Amino acid sequence: MLLHDRDSKFPAAFDDVFGSEGVQVIRLPYRAPRANAFAERWVGTARREVLDHHLIFGRRHLDHVLGQFVDHYHLARPHQGLGQRTPMPRQSGGAGPVVRRDRLGGFFHEYERAVA
Repeated sequence: MLLHDRDSKFPAAFDDVFGSEGVQVIRLPYRAPRANAFAERWVGTARREVLDHHLIFGRRHLDHVLGQFVDHYHLARPHQGLGQRTPMPRQSGGAGPVVRRDRLGGFFHEYERAVA
């Protein structure tokens, strides 16, 4: 799925190219600058926190890096709007020692209690 606004830099031929590859093209509403705010915020976060620091070698590598970031974003990264909680908190019933898990070769570190 591809979302884009109705800017003149996206002519009908642009949509046709993506449509021929089976990508659904959705044009955002006219004069609605906040319609795509959540997607733009996430893309900016992904670029600043991951993509600006990694050299991507291809589509499979990009899928892997973004998949790891999405897991980290939802399961371990604190969000200010949620009171420094994660969107999908893990169920940690352990009282054991704190264990560190590395993601993307140590780029991200996640901590949780080990089950005793």
